[in-house]
Amino acid sequence: METITKITGAEAFMRALVAEGVDTIFGYPGGAIMPVFDALFDYDKDLNHILTRHEQGAAHAAQGYARVSGKVGVCLVTSGPAATNAITGIGDAMLDSTPMVVITGQVASPLLGTDAFQEIDVVGITQPITKWAYQIRRAEDIAWAVARAFYIARSGRPGPVVIDFAKSAQVQQVEFDYKPCQFIRSYIPIPEVNPGQIEDAAALINSAKKPFALVGQGVVLANAEAELKEFLEKADIPAAWTLLGASAMPSDFSLNKGFLGMHGNVAPNMKTNECDVLIAIGMRFDDRVTGDLNTYAKQAKIIHLDIDAAELGKNVKPDAPVLGTAKETLPALTAKVNSAKHTEWIESFSEFQKLEFDKVIKREVHPENGEITMGEVIRRVSEATDNEAILVTDVGQNQMMAARYFNFKQTRSMVTSGGLGTMGFGIPAAIGAKMGAPERTVCMFSGDGGFQMTIQELGTIMQEQIGVKMIILNNHFLGMVRQWQEMFFDERYSFTNMLNPDFIAIAKAYHIAGTEVQKREDLDAAIADMLKDDKPYLLVVNVEKKGMVFPMIPAGASVTNILLGD
Repeated sequence: METITKITGAEAFMRALVAEGVDTIFGYPGGAIMPVFDALFDYDKDLNHILTRHEQGAAHAAQGYARVSGKVGVCLVTSGPAATNAITGIGDAMLDSTPMVVITGQVASPLLGTDAFQEIDVVGITQPITKWAYQIRRAEDIAWAVARAFYIARSGRPGPVVIDFAKSAQVQQVEFDYKPCQFIRSYIPIPEVNPGQIEDAAALINSAKKPFALVGQGVVLANAEAELKEFLEKADIPAAWTLLGASAMPSDFSLNKGFLGMHGNVAPNMKTNECDVLIAIGMRFDDRVTGDLNTYAKQAKIIHLDIDAAELGKNVKPDAPVLGTAKETLPALTAKVNSAKHTEWIESFSEFQKLEFDKVIKREVHPENGEITMGEVIRRVSEATDNEAILVTDVGQNQMMAARYFNFKQTRSMVTSGGLGTMGFGIPAAIGAKMGAPERTVCMFSGDGGFQMTIQELGTIMQEQIGVKMIILNNHFLGMVRQWQEMFFDERYSFTNMLNPDFIAIAKAYHIAGTEVQKREDLDAAIADMLKDDKPYLLVVNVEKKGMVFPMIPAGASVTNILLGD
């Protein structure tokens, strides 16, 4: 008689993660997830667990890992406050289409609904901000749930999935039989390309005199960067990128015309309201890009390529919607468009580029005197890495300046919090980015405010010796809020002035090298010292206290209502 071998649910969970190709987990142990962590103890050769200092940090680190590696990020935490601490990262991942599986511990099944210690309705809380949320109550459901979770997280438009894992299921005995998930009834992750939609879009492009492409993160998520370039070059179409679409095109690509949106470049914003055909590729017409929808590209025929049918017509009604992944729709469109030259149209961008250089960039990147500016620090760091580094940002002025002045040669080189705008994202996301691409230099820019929101993750960097390069652009203010107070609230600086600690002393306490720069003439040497090896480093640069991010389109204004400062 054959003996049937059974293992614990926790052991089955480990085997399922290995079967899904997981190699890195970011997490924090606790009572309701302890059997899983006990099983993890024997999987140290297969699964590298990174102990963060806070569950929010674990979620953001999983995001950073996913964004640069293209794999599913994994976060493992316990129940109650641990699960709620991870909520910010889950919501951030949902808005930014980041593939992530978050496993939360839960009280034993017999205690569910009794308000037991550290019990909270994780599935109920996270359903609105996940692609799928599921509670495992029986060990026999583990393999099925894990397979389904990873399939949903990575397929189609990616996003976060939550598995709430009852402690009783972790200790039950179960026969383990794992089958990867490849199909879910009624779930169509990659829609079939409609040839009629391609024909309609191609006809508009072939008749265009002033076509203009807007490139979003959908291109990166689809691994369609080469297909994008081929399409743009054949039809000779200038293109600009959203915040999350940064690095989809190399910065020096001849048809790359810059950054869209509130703090984007003048030329692409102005040309949005001059083009005759606007081609949106894997972007969602976010309000930070469109400004006032009543005045947005009213003169243009709109083509919108997106994998998510819910995005087509949500904000801007397209004349030619194209449903599908950019990996398939772009080549199909390229085959139908004519080879073209739009020389005069493309050259017309240069007038606005010169205006912006003279009014904004020259002062920000090449100041002749005065205090150090954010822009010059960012550009010098980018150039010192030969524009090969991964850029991670926190949120605020540092984020917008970094998007404007950091340059890219490689794809998957921009990690930032777009839709949710999460201060404190920077440090843990940089940890994840470095774990996801250990061979690359990771430069994280933060303001003094955001840095202190997850400053405890310096402990994670210390323990794992993660070689992230952290740059604080220190202006002793909550800079972006202060900018709005100066511009729109009569300079009433209500609770934005910050008394900061000695950041270098704190870094030293975590055995992280660092230096502080006060003078411009010391900046290049400090950057060189930071980049000389692959060890963690903190560079604090004291920048102008009341620096402003220009250009700026006021919230709700037309994309052509651009303020250039003085």
